[in-house]
Amino acid sequence: MGTLAGALSSLLLGMMLTYTPGALGANPGLVARITDKGLEYVAQEELVALQSKLHDITLPDFSGDVKIKYIGNAHYEFHSLDIHSCELLGSALKPLPSHGLHFSISDSFIRVKGKWKVRKRILKLDGSFDVKVKGITISVNLLLGSEPSGRPKVAVSSCSSAIHDVEVHMSGDLGWLLNLFHHQIESKFRRVLESKICKIIQDSVTSDLQPYLQTLPVTMEMDIFAGIDYSLMEAPQATAEILDVMFKGEIFSRDHRSPVAFLAPVMSLPEEHSRMVYFAISNYAFNTASLVYHKVGYLNFSITDDMVPPTSNIRLTTKSFRAFFPRLGRLYPNMNLELQGTVVSAPFLNFSPGNLSSAAQLEIEAFVLLPNSVKEPVFRLGVATNVSVMLTFNTSKITGFLKPAKMQVELKESKVGVFNVELLEALLNYYLLNTLYPKVNEKLTEGFPLPLLKRIQLYDPVLQIHKMHHIHRGHAHLESEPSF
Repeated sequence: MGTLAGALSSLLLGMMLTYTPGALGANPGLVARITDKGLEYVAQEELVALQSKLHDITLPDFSGDVKIKYIGNAHYEFHSLDIHSCELLGSALKPLPSHGLHFSISDSFIRVKGKWKVRKRILKLDGSFDVKVKGITISVNLLLGSEPSGRPKVAVSSCSSAIHDVEVHMSGDLGWLLNLFHHQIESKFRRVLESKICKIIQDSVTSDLQPYLQTLPVTMEMDIFAGIDYSLMEAPQATAEILDVMFKGEIFSRDHRSPVAFLAPVMSLPEEHSRMVYFAISNYAFNTASLVYHKVGYLNFSITDDMVPPTSNIRLTTKSFRAFFPRLGRLYPNMNLELQGTVVSAPFLNFSPGNLSSAAQLEIEAFVLLPNSVKEPVFRLGVATNVSVMLTFNTSKITGFLKPAKMQVELKESKVGVFNVELLEALLNYYLLNTLYPKVNEKLTEGFPLPLLKRIQLYDPVLQIHKMHHIHRGHAHLESEPSF
């Protein structure tokens, strides 16, 4: 991209941050912060982009009439104007509270070359000229907003430029005569360049930056079951030192989206400014994902005897159960069993300092597989298990990994008598560790993408876990540097 659009849009990638809640339920699920350090980096990138852009612009020809000593009135023209070199030496990008961003350039230099000609009746003179434009300053205010679609928008609310000094040197036949009225020519150059600079800025924002912001995804598909909503909650907010934007960060069912029954928690980020970008992701994003996958039965499972390893001491047959469950063996001799497991409710993610965990409640119902293909329920187990959750953060997405802990098994109901459920724990552990957890971890490895503009990547991430004051509420705090 290039120009103001290039770096500013890269910045606006992450415009995502700390949020002061307004209406109930309007808290974001994903936020981020761009600090002064990040804005400074963007300003430097923009300086390079704008300097390159200036070489490509076309300056208009201009003409006029002037009275030349010893000659009288004459008509002059300056044409074939070309920016030969430019140096933009100082830039700054600062938040503009309650408005957006302020971008400024100072102490800059442009050198323009071209041709001149003068006509006085039958007299025609021509030559070349060299203009040195010194002490250029540019000041631009950018108004940031949000569209009804949830995408950011930007507009130039004000632009001004000033030139401290213009020096014109002309060569060619009688070029020394034109130097006699150089003040008039320099004034003309000053007006042309000052008006052209802001026109370049305005066109760049309209034709480059705004379309580029449209590449920010509002919704993204995660898989056949789920999508994620990254629409902006409101217009980006600027404070004295940071730029803030709020994303909904809600994962929804692609089959049928319905309102979420709980609110996203209020988040805050540590008062740190050593990194360019800070992200915060609340458990709202993870817990809405859990609701979606629970609804489609992603974690439901069944275990049959052919899935039990040959080395197991217990088989899923009534014969194997007969030693400790005699009645089952008598009522259903030499028949196979099937265990069907369901997650009672969507497991939610809990935050504590430096740690993420989740508790899942499962129900496992055992069926005897009768010869006529009928499944006869015989007992029901309750299983409680805790897992630790590890989050990772790469250049474009957040991924996770489950580390299981010990489970507790309880006999909830039995039609064939009581038995020691610990005998089934080894079998259940084997299945969960070798089948269910790998299935979940495979999904977590796919992760969910961060809302980034095209060609934006993040690097050098640092992850911290924070617990909020509210029970079962917290957020993951991610620090990173953008790569444009």
